[in-house]
Amino acid sequence: MSVQVVSAAATAKVPEVELKDLSPSEAEPQLGLSTSAVSAMAPPAGGGDPEAPAPAAERPPAPGPGSGPAAALSPAAGKVPQASAMKRSDPHHQHQRHRDGGEALVSPDGTVTEAPRTVKKQIQFADQKQEFNKRPTKIGRRSLSRSISQSSTDSYSSAASYTDSSDDETSPRDKQQKNSKGSSDFCVKNIKQAEFGRREIEIAEQEMPALMALRKRAQGEKPLAGAKIVGCTHITAQTAVLMETLGALGAQCRWAACNIYSTLNEVAAALAESGFPVFAWKGESEDDFWWCIDRCVNVEGWQPNMILDDGGDLTHWIYKKYPNMFKKIKGIVEESVTGVHRLYQLSKAGKLCVPAMNVNDSVTKQKFDNLYCCRESILDGLKRTTDMMFGGKQVVVCGYGEVGKGCCAALKAMGSIVYVTEIDPICALQACMDGFRLVKLNEVIRQVDIVITCTGNKNVVTREHLDRMKNSCIVCNMGHSNTEIDVASLRTPELTWERVRSQVDHVIWPDGKRIVLLAEGRLLNLSCSTVPTFVLSITATTQALALIELYNAPEGRYKQDVYLLPKKMDEYVASLHLPTFDAHLTELTDEQAKYLGLNKNGPFKPNYYRY
Repeated sequence: MSVQVVSAAATAKVPEVELKDLSPSEAEPQLGLSTSAVSAMAPPAGGGDPEAPAPAAERPPAPGPGSGPAAALSPAAGKVPQASAMKRSDPHHQHQRHRDGGEALVSPDGTVTEAPRTVKKQIQFADQKQEFNKRPTKIGRRSLSRSISQSSTDSYSSAASYTDSSDDETSPRDKQQKNSKGSSDFCVKNIKQAEFGRREIEIAEQEMPALMALRKRAQGEKPLAGAKIVGCTHITAQTAVLMETLGALGAQCRWAACNIYSTLNEVAAALAESGFPVFAWKGESEDDFWWCIDRCVNVEGWQPNMILDDGGDLTHWIYKKYPNMFKKIKGIVEESVTGVHRLYQLSKAGKLCVPAMNVNDSVTKQKFDNLYCCRESILDGLKRTTDMMFGGKQVVVCGYGEVGKGCCAALKAMGSIVYVTEIDPICALQACMDGFRLVKLNEVIRQVDIVITCTGNKNVVTREHLDRMKNSCIVCNMGHSNTEIDVASLRTPELTWERVRSQVDHVIWPDGKRIVLLAEGRLLNLSCSTVPTFVLSITATTQALALIELYNAPEGRYKQDVYLLPKKMDEYVASLHLPTFDAHLTELTDEQAKYLGLNKNGPFKPNYYRY
């Protein structure tokens, strides 16, 4: 059988598959691409520079006759999908390889036709080409570096803290800022962030039912009318709700931060915009810290008569610089272990000249803020800063108080191997009964992956411990003060500090060993993450009630000593939060109340009862 080879252009049976080899300039109107994009369509040979011209052998052939713009735009000339479909599925044609390397179509009558050849092109859009070929400029690299690893003095919490796009390194102390009312009695990072902070405060209000209920119930009575409260606490959305509640109850407030890393700048801006004199920003220096406290206290024509403290720094500053102010101060409310310890020291030395309320040891604060809050926030802080997996990790927790109990419970639930150090035999026995191995820090310091301090003490982790730690050991603190880890001993010439990301530092030894230090030894959860708003509602309500109690107490009820929050108030704080869970308390009958010797409305436990 003779086989006749004819050109595809002369075959009438397959005219629809005839293709014209279009030049790039002729194809441009059809694809809608720029000239630069079309010229980059051909892939680079051998994976070379994408901008290099293709070798001559790989360039598209020059267009032949009849392939001008009119032919390129004609309907019969551009049906690439139809040609592709025919080659895949036409049952009347068989594919053969032509002797010159091309593809041939064999029809049922034996006629072999040369298949149309297509030029393969890789479409690369202009914006894509530009994106992958461009190189970062010096400014671009700096911006990227700052977004990944900001300095501690201007970085923001990873807890949805908003930053402005500028690289403003100016200290807030050197700025002249005013709010919309024209007031400049504040010092924050950027007053323009107030709108973002207001949104965060509104979200926090939804999770703080007791404080909002207290604001609604007591707003008409104004139990804090005439109160001038100077405060030093963490400045977050939750404490902002507390401050605005105190204002709604009639108090005037001036506020500073108790921690140089925990301030949310946008919340501070929102408070300043609302008229609260706030002096705080994230990343303060030690000098800034004390300057902010002094600006709250030392103001012409305004003198505080109540103190709300967290850590005792504000109380210490007034005792040191302005002792005469205590003549008009009615009381101190303190919420931290460290601050309460300082108050008891003053009381023991006979130097406490006003009544003080120990909120830290109230039941609601101990169980909820210390235990349940830390049980959730310890994992959050470690995850955000180190991205580590907890399963199988060996962890030592120094201290088994309420904070330590919460940390241990969370880490154990995640599969970590947890050791505990403790000085108190009762807490130590509790740790053993809860399934934790009680050790001395020296016994496990070489093998553990994480060291967590939560004792409220000093030099719990010393330079000797730090020298013996394994490579990449994570060191952090869950206590209030930064005294538990001897960070000062690490600032020596032979050790190198390397900032990895916000609140995360590598401290590198001469032999190459490094430890991962979080928040420079300061409070981990509020410096590096957030804490549950609902828990802070409990604490803030307790603080508000303590302030109301001390401010309105008749003269002589409280001496110059440290007091616990009355049990009745503790129970009231708890009762305000029960509706959130649709919880229903059982009420005592008269007979039952008489049998127990209790008032039907409480208090239900004596002061010595341990919950």
